Amino acid sequence: MATYIVLNRFTEQGIRNIGETTKRADAVREMAKKFGVTMKDIYWTLGEYDVVATFEAPDEASITALTLAIGRDGNVRTEMLRAFTKDEMKAVVAKLAQAQAAKAKEKVPA
Repeated sequence: MATYIVLNRFTEQGIRNIGETTKRADAVREMAKKFGVTMKDIYWTLGEYDVVATFEAPDEASITALTLAIGRDGNVRTEMLRAFTKDEMKAVVAKLAQAQAAKAKEKVPA
């Protein structure tokens, strides 16, 4: 499962109903299950974003459908980031090295 970080900003509706924010978070956790997505953590933050949550999803379509459903409710605007663990990033860098090696071989005259 891939990890995603979802950054949220309250809309006017969301801040007007701030007293319900923890209940909405519980509802999102349950809604996520319907998309095959798991909410791992959620944090209310100070600064540019009001809420930051981490999710695990089987694919981009599932997490995208979830974030669209969250946005449709009108309480937050979302921004989604794909996150990589250290091991996943090692695999990405290894692919980069393989591609560079293949490119270098192409340049060598036969």
